[in-house]
Formats: sequence, structure tokens, C-alpha cells
Amino acid sequence: MAGNYRKQIMTTNERWLSVTEIAAHLGVNPDTIYKWIERKKLPAHKVGRLWKFLASEVDQWVKAGHAAQDITSGTSGTPSKQKPRKP
Repeated sequence: MAGNYRKQIMTTNERWLSVTEIAAHLGVNPDTIYKWIERKKLPAHKVGRLWKFLASEVDQWVKAGHAAQDITSGTSGTPSKQKPRKP
């Protein structure tokens, strides 16, 4: 199935997006994009010194739940319940 997905992407005339553009597309800070590339394997392509993205690849990655996973435990990124502090 992955081969069909890649073939489908290659046949479209999708525009490559910059870090700033993909951050705006996802509604996150550009620094988050760099962290996701390194820590969570956000689908990105290095062109010279620049990172470029296909929105369709990034959208599929997000829909698969990769943006929400905690990198160390593989669970969602929801914070754990903590005991209230004593005054």
C-alpha cells in the first residue's frame, strides 16, 4: 500500500512547502516542526540546507497519530495527573 501512496503523490503537482508554511498549515510554531523532524520523524525532505514538505505526507503522518505520540513511551502526549502540592 505504501507504494501506491507514493505513486499517487508523485503524480500530483503538489507544491513543496517551507518550514514556515507547514507550521502555519498545522497551526504550530516553526520550532515545533524542527523538533518533530528530529524526534518524531516528521516526513521532511532536505533540499540543500532547507527542509521541504508535502502537505499530503504531513497530513497523513498527523492523521496516523504520530504528532500526538510521546516519543519515549509511544503513548499519546496527554499529561499525567499529578498530586496537588501542599501549601
